Amino acid sequence: MKNRLRLSIVLCAFLAISADKTVDYTDSLILKHRTRSLPEIVESPQKNWTTLTESLDIYSARNLARNWVEGKYPIGEQCSKDISRYIEGLKKQELWALKVDDASGRYTNGFFWGNSYFTGSATECGYIGQNYVRSNEKSTSMSIINEVQEFNAEPHKRGNLGLSGSNLLTQTFIDQPPYSLGFYMMRISLNTTLLPMTRLMHIGVCLPFSCTSADVSIIAKLAASDITAKNLVIEKIRDQHNLYDMYSDPVYWILFGVTSVVIILMIAGSGYDWYLTRMVARKKNMIYDLEKHGKLDQLSNGNPKTLNVADTVPNGSTPVNNNNNNDHENTLQPSDEVYKLSVLEELLLSFSVPSNLKVICDGNVGGDTISTIHGLRAISMAWVILGHTCIVVFKYSDNMEYRKVVEKKFLFQTITNGAFSVDTFFFMGGLLVSFLYFRTNAKGDLNKLTQGTKGFVSGSLKFIGLLVYRFCRLTAPYMFILGVVEISMKWFYYNSVFEPPSSDHYNCPKYWWRNLLYINTFFPVDQMCMPWSWYVADDTQFYIVGGVILVLAVNHFKIAATAVITLLVSSWLTTGYIALANNHMPSSDDPLALFDKIYDKPWTRLGPYLIGMSVGYFLFKTDCKVKMSKATVVIGWLLSFGCLLSLLYGLYEAELSPVTSAAYSSLSHSAWALGLAWIIVACSTGYGGYINKILSAPILYPFSRVTYCAYLIHPIIIRLTAMNLDSPFHLGKDTMMITFLGQLILSYFLSFIVSVSFEAPVVSMLKILAPRKRKRIQ
Repeated sequence: MKNRLRLSIVLCAFLAISADKTVDYTDSLILKHRTRSLPEIVESPQKNWTTLTESLDIYSARNLARNWVEGKYPIGEQCSKDISRYIEGLKKQELWALKVDDASGRYTNGFFWGNSYFTGSATECGYIGQNYVRSNEKSTSMSIINEVQEFNAEPHKRGNLGLSGSNLLTQTFIDQPPYSLGFYMMRISLNTTLLPMTRLMHIGVCLPFSCTSADVSIIAKLAASDITAKNLVIEKIRDQHNLYDMYSDPVYWILFGVTSVVIILMIAGSGYDWYLTRMVARKKNMIYDLEKHGKLDQLSNGNPKTLNVADTVPNGSTPVNNNNNNDHENTLQPSDEVYKLSVLEELLLSFSVPSNLKVICDGNVGGDTISTIHGLRAISMAWVILGHTCIVVFKYSDNMEYRKVVEKKFLFQTITNGAFSVDTFFFMGGLLVSFLYFRTNAKGDLNKLTQGTKGFVSGSLKFIGLLVYRFCRLTAPYMFILGVVEISMKWFYYNSVFEPPSSDHYNCPKYWWRNLLYINTFFPVDQMCMPWSWYVADDTQFYIVGGVILVLAVNHFKIAATAVITLLVSSWLTTGYIALANNHMPSSDDPLALFDKIYDKPWTRLGPYLIGMSVGYFLFKTDCKVKMSKATVVIGWLLSFGCLLSLLYGLYEAELSPVTSAAYSSLSHSAWALGLAWIIVACSTGYGGYINKILSAPILYPFSRVTYCAYLIHPIIIRLTAMNLDSPFHLGKDTMMITFLGQLILSYFLSFIVSVSFEAPVVSMLKILAPRKRKRIQ
């Protein structure tokens, strides 16, 4: 048995030795193979190939350390010393220097997927050396430091670590930089052999605050690899030396003053409204108590004037009949002591928050309006916000190539053709101004403006009244939002890691008067303040043209009709010519490709407004009462849906000739308005069915009434989201949907505030100042 055990041990030992020799032999073969193939690799014709990381090594601390020689380059003295200290800290692996390097941007991935933003982290750079640790974490850190100090004091406990305690403490816990840091954003034009075109890159670097933009330009060249330095051009560097101080900006103080005054008026108006409401309620309760105890006749015979209580609730609410007893009807009639609200009191009540909210959120619509309009407004506004969200997110994303993938999807045509949402607003604008003008004129309410005049003078007074009402109603919230845009874009220009999407920080202080006069669409888009305000300018210009036509139509209908047809055909021909001359292909070009020539110009977008005016006149003449057969209704709905859907999705993967493209660009906007015209006519005359119920749902009324303010403010919310990011967006379906919903909710929330603060009070004041009977409290 013992011999067998010895034999087994010897056999195992022999096998182990054989295995070791086999491993050694295999390793030697691999080494011989590598050694033999090494000359082949060195002598290969592809010996100069470079990796993508090397080709995009735009900024590297190792390159900077290798090329840096203090005093050799035309850099500021203090900046040069600070850079030398930074490089020394990197070599010693001091924590603050490592964090500075970590906060600077560099190539990571996604270059071919559209990543042009190597932004690093401005937030990390700003917090280096700052005490942001919580109290419980501080105690933990202090205990670690104490342990390290104890470790330094007792060398015999170190063992064979090969690292001195002082070095360990230095490398681990020196987090305070020896100077202030700044974050610099560089815009670099990169011409690389990897791409057939020049690529615009945005690089963020964390460096000493003592360095200027000129210093950073030289430092960036030293921090680039030899391969990359030959192919890049630094176009612009944004530093933090001349930051924008909003407290020294007069516009800020104007906004502050206006906001303060409005808040005070809102508080005072709301308080006074509450006081009058309580006063009316007390008098109502007193009469009820007198009626209940049978003392009403006795008191009224003695002093009837004491019973003149308020039958009218202040600020435009529905009158309340306080007398439910017919026997006492004569007793409760208004007497000579009726209290009339003064103009100042009524103007103050215009700022009442509860009353304005009640009007905005009212679930009823007047008889002089078209309820379907509210649904179209709300849906179109959500569509506009979706389109603008996509435009901004696409611009500031690290996978912009994904946009090309998404744009090939069929349903993405809904966003690509989002310009039709603006045509919906133009159509509704023309419809309402025409319908309400003819109906108001038929009632004789416009005679208060003309003061008995006739002919040209009467028409001129009506036209001026229309313009004054329009200007006063739109301008107050418009100018307030414009001031907010100017201040916010100046701040973002100096503080955001991204460049603003437009030059509002420069254009608004210089060209704001164009917005005030609603003529900004007559100038290039690169000179436009609030680029999205082009719609407000166009709509106001259409309103002026429409006002002239409406005044003419009252007494000279044929002339007005001829003017509408002439303007409509002229708009078609002009748009078609511009599209043909510029070879515009709506099926493949960016919808905003010809913004300055087609997209925002009034002579190319007039068609839907004129069609809306024609539909408004038709509804007025028929009094929204039209009889149609079932076949007519079915055909009308089929044609309407077919028209709208074909305009939205008909160009999917279509290839149009230049002439066909020009015709489409010319007629598509008017065709969209014709498709909407049937929806309005059918819903207004009782043939809308479920479509009318959806578009006329009372829940949509409040959102419709604040649409104007939502349109003005929503791009600020979208920009606020993008400009405050520390790194670019990453495109994705879920991300886009969540971002859009957030923009939608926040935009409407703020639009209610702006509407209650500016738009609703102005509308109420215009009604008060218009010729009419004074409001009274009994």
